[in-house]
This record gives sequence, structure tokens and C-alpha cells, in this order.
Amino acid sequence: MSAPSGNPVPSAPPSYEEAVGINVNYPHPYPVPGPGQKPDGKGMNLPPNMGQTPPANNPVTVQTVYVQQPVVFYDRPVQMCCPSCNQMIVTRLSYDSGALTWLSCGGLCLLGCIAGCCLIPFCIDALKDVDHTCPKCNALVGSYKRL
Repeated sequence: MSAPSGNPVPSAPPSYEEAVGINVNYPHPYPVPGPGQKPDGKGMNLPPNMGQTPPANNPVTVQTVYVQQPVVFYDRPVQMCCPSCNQMIVTRLSYDSGALTWLSCGGLCLLGCIAGCCLIPFCIDALKDVDHTCPKCNALVGSYKRL
């Protein structure tokens, strides 16, 4: 078979990089020694101020940034900095009836506990939602919802 007259026959198959689609002209993340350079880094061109101390007449200002991790509230007291009064505190807990309390009450009613036993979930703190308040300024700092 002969090749069509408009398309020349390629002399060699494409390289792996060309076949896979890797950009062979993409710069390396680290310097690669060129011809005539030693692989230990000697003879490489460094930026002009690399390895030199800054001049004494230009002081370097450093800004320290403190990032506070978000506080996760559960059913235990949390030690934290109150956002309202900026004091280090251990939160005070208060329990309120929430969705889990009411669903437990409804579930007990469906099981036949109608004679007052369905009200037991309102006496159990482990089924209630928890509010975290600051003991110094009484501000609400967080909540934990069971459902």
C-alpha cells in the first residue's frame, strides 16, 4: 500500500511524552543542571540576593498572626476564650428539651407508654440539647443539638 500523496509518512513514532500528552517544555520544580554544570549545584546561577543577609539599614518587620481554631461544642464543658468578654472560661451547661426529647416521647407513646411513662425523656439530660454560656458575662457562646 502506498501513502496518500498529501500526507508524508512519519519517519519515527511519537515519543512517550508526545503520545501521553505531557508538556515537555514545562519547567521543573527544582533546578536541573544543564550541560557543563555539576549535579551538586555548583556552577548554577542563583538569584542576586540568595544566601546573603539583608542590609542593616532595612529592618525586616514580622507580623505574628494567631489563628483560633473553631470550638466544637458537645455535652461537656469547654475551656475557651469568651467572644463577649475576652476572658478564659470554662463554659456553664444548661439543658433544654429538643427534637430528640420530643421524638423519644412520641416513640414511647407509640409503644403504649401513655400513662405518664412517655414523659421520662424530659427527665434525662442525655436526650436534651445543651447550651454553653459564659459564667462571667452570661453570654451564650454555643449550642449542641442532639438532632
